[in-house]
Amino acid sequence: MKNMFTRAAILMLSLAAASLSNAQGVSQGYPNKQIRLVVTGTPGQGTDVLSRLIAQRLSDRIKQQVFVDNKAGAGGNIGADIVAKAPADGYTLLMGTSATHAANAAMYAKMPFDPIKDFAPVAMVGSLPMLVSASPELPVSNVRELLDAAKARPGSINVAIPSTSARVMLQLLNQLTKVELFPVNYKGSGPAFIDLFGGRIQLTIDTVSASLPQAAAGKIKPLAVTTGKRFEAMPNVPTLSEAGVPGFDLAPWNALMAPRGTPKDIINILNAHVVAILSEPDLRKRMVELGIQPVSGTPEQLEAFVHSEMQKWGELVRQAKIVAE
Repeated sequence: MKNMFTRAAILMLSLAAASLSNAQGVSQGYPNKQIRLVVTGTPGQGTDVLSRLIAQRLSDRIKQQVFVDNKAGAGGNIGADIVAKAPADGYTLLMGTSATHAANAAMYAKMPFDPIKDFAPVAMVGSLPMLVSASPELPVSNVRELLDAAKARPGSINVAIPSTSARVMLQLLNQLTKVELFPVNYKGSGPAFIDLFGGRIQLTIDTVSASLPQAAAGKIKPLAVTTGKRFEAMPNVPTLSEAGVPGFDLAPWNALMAPRGTPKDIINILNAHVVAILSEPDLRKRMVELGIQPVSGTPEQLEAFVHSEMQKWGELVRQAKIVAE
């Protein structure tokens, strides 16, 4: 992920103002009314919190209200389908996720929309690194020791899985290490952490945002993050790739999408604004505090990324035999 988006970061920031000026010259008058940002999670969830931060900053910049409309359900498919079928005029947008645009096509027997054909990528917003953490009672201090212990005692290490994303991370970890760590499904982070604290389970894979408070309190042992780059709020925690699992780089993400057919100049206006917003130091600081790594780029980079992520997540979902309930 980092290679795709960070190479152009400096250039993107320097050209954002020029791009915005050029785009507005093509699309005079946009926007001239409020914009609806559909969010596929419930109020208070990570994607919702991030979306409201972006919506407020975007409202301030374009001088029109950008309001968040929560449409949860079916793993995000309900909200995404609303946007897929909305007029392609730039006034209905989606905060897309790795679920709606990467994993769900492999999880659901029938999709109401096509993640590629029905959407115009606007701008990457951020990735949500996940953290592999151990129980304080597990006698390992790093990933190498964990893998050695799993090889020495096959079947002895179980992993608390509080989400579909965590299950996908475990599938890739098992695949790359040739070590079988066994998933135990939980309905959310809370129950998983309780069993981890008590030593009833050895590992968990969860978002950095959920794990940070537990790590700060010394209740869990952070071993590695799942992204290819260390997370800013946990600079001393290595990546899985650094810790002995070369090539591991995977995390949930959020990106702004519009209905396919939205005029290119409108896409460029929105992209330039989002890139500028993501360069604001106070916003970046707040995102990192929430466990989100800001990531920006061009619409073309996002489109290529979505194609790649659909293939990657799809293969892992099928291998793990994850199906929508």
